[in-house]
Order: sequence, then C-alpha cells, then structure tokens
Amino acid sequence: MNFDLPEELYFYLSPPHPCSYLSEREQTTVLADPKFPMTMTIFNNLSEVGFRRSGGIVYSPRCRECTACLPVRIPTETYRPNRSQRRNWKLNRDLNVTVEAATIRDEHFELYSRYINHRHGDGEMATDDPTRFAEFFLSTWCESRFVEFRLGEKLVAVAVVDLLKSGWSAVYTFFDPEYSTRGLGTFAVQWMLEQCREMELPYLFLGYLIHDSKKMSYKANFKPYEVYIDGIWQADLTGPVD
Repeated sequence: MNFDLPEELYFYLSPPHPCSYLSEREQTTVLADPKFPMTMTIFNNLSEVGFRRSGGIVYSPRCRECTACLPVRIPTETYRPNRSQRRNWKLNRDLNVTVEAATIRDEHFELYSRYINHRHGDGEMATDDPTRFAEFFLSTWCESRFVEFRLGEKLVAVAVVDLLKSGWSAVYTFFDPEYSTRGLGTFAVQWMLEQCREMELPYLFLGYLIHDSKKMSYKANFKPYEVYIDGIWQADLTGPVD
C-alpha cells in the first residue's frame, strides 16, 4: 500500500471457507480489525487498493491459489454504453430516481426479501430478519445512500452506495422480480455512472469482477473498465474481447 495507515490498525486472514461464487474452491479473506474505529478517510484509502465493506466489516479476497476476484471500477468519462445498454436506458426512462439517506424502511426490507428469495433464496444473504438486513448494508462510520427507483409511487429497485472521495461504490442493488424484464440492475449501474459524471466524480466502483461467475461477470459489460492487479489499476486484458 502506497499510503499511510494507522499503526494500530491490524489485518487478519480468515480461515479457508467455501467460495461463494466458484464451486469446489475455497476462499480466504483479509479483514481489517473490526474493533478498530474505522473512518471514511481510512476506508477511502483502502478502497483505492481493492477493499470493500459488508456492513461495518472491511475486507478483501486473498486466496492462495486463486486470483479470480478482480476489484473493478468504471471511469465515468470514458464509459460508453453498448447497444443493449442504450435500449435499457430508453426502456427505463419512465422511472423516478431519488437519492435518500441510508435509513431502513419497511418497503426496503419487503423489496429485498422478495428479491433475495427469488434470486438467492439459499444464499448467506437470505434473511427474514430486518436487523440482519440492516447489518448487511449499514455502518455507523460509512457515508452511504439508498438510491430509490420508482415506477409511479411503487418502489421497484434500490441501490445501496457508499460515497467515496473518488466516486461512488455500488454496494448492492436489489429489485422487484416482477420487473426483471426491465433489466433494473443494468439501469441502476448506468444511472449511477451518469450521476457520478454529473458530479465530476471520476469512478464508479463495482466491487469484484469474476469472469467465471455468472453472478459477477456482468460487470465486464460496462466498458472500458479497470481492474486492480499487482498494485495498480489497469485495463483488463484477461476478459472476453468483443
């Protein structure tokens, strides 16, 4: 890392555990000490070297025999939508979008429950507990927002974002399964890219790109993009070529 971190901040390596995205593989994770008083300044610096957060836990994959998880960000000025994304944008122009405080409301949890039970009902994020839902997305130290997408008055999608110094970080997006044909996940990314561009923020961070995972490979559709490899952000030369 090419910046200073508090000497009191320690990092721990988790024991190997089953990979959430690639079957028959194990993953290990570097975790920032959860007892350390994290700040947005520290988190901004860690985000620049590929760290993310889940609730208040700051982490980064560090697997001994696998480098499939690639931190990915989209430069907002050079992103150009492809034909499919342009159609997606036109299809969803009737949605009303607002950026709200990161405060859990019943309609958020109800929408999340429908989404997660339809898409990932057996996953670790499946829950019928609003407290756990809040633990997934909120943190006492992180500056976050909920981006709400509505069709009329009906809430159809929510994107949870962190407000970093160099851009937005898309934490998670969930939507109403009844509107899956609208491609709301794709629209949410495009809307966030446009919002960052208007705010003169250079990047939208999309977490980890995994080319061999259907759940995570979609991020490569937003081009051009950069991945963090060997200590620098660079164009991805390992992914599929158009």
